[in-house]
Amino acid sequence: MAKQKPTSRAEARTAAQKKSPRKRIASKTAAKSSARKTIKAKDRKTKARAQPSAKRARPKQRIAISHYRDEDFLTNGLRTYARYRDLGIADATHGLAQAHVIRLIGPCNPAEVSKLHFHDVEFQMVYVLKGWVKTYMEGQGETLMKQGSCWTQPPRIKHLVMDYSDDVELLEVILPAEFKTVELAA
Repeated sequence: MAKQKPTSRAEARTAAQKKSPRKRIASKTAAKSSARKTIKAKDRKTKARAQPSAKRARPKQRIAISHYRDEDFLTNGLRTYARYRDLGIADATHGLAQAHVIRLIGPCNPAEVSKLHFHDVEFQMVYVLKGWVKTYMEGQGETLMKQGSCWTQPPRIKHLVMDYSDDVELLEVILPAEFKTVELAA
């Protein structure tokens, strides 16, 4: 009489265990090893969730409101050929970011403005509010930015201002608020 094949996995396992004591021991050992791995994996997940984030907690930000006043454009910024209107973002974010409106003073003097440099920042974005500015950025070349143009400058990218209109105004957002500017030899 021919033997019937097991119809389920449980029946197959039982049949295999009856055949050989070695298989029975190997099967138990494999099951224990698998259970240990599952427990260790669960422990790792639990420990990972239980540990506090390594991120430093930032102070709570506050609201910053800045209304336009012509007298707020000051010459105390990075460039002597520009006036800056601070928008209060650095104080409100505790140095996380800064934002200001820049008026470049015309007429443009390329000998003064066209100095290759970079900023040691994490993020920099510029938006042309009015007028135009011609820039050079490493890997991009010369670009004419007009009213409504916006661009980002990756961290430490070498760039310079080549020319600008007498009425140019730019909105600039930078992270972090305090950063170093490095001028490069011509």
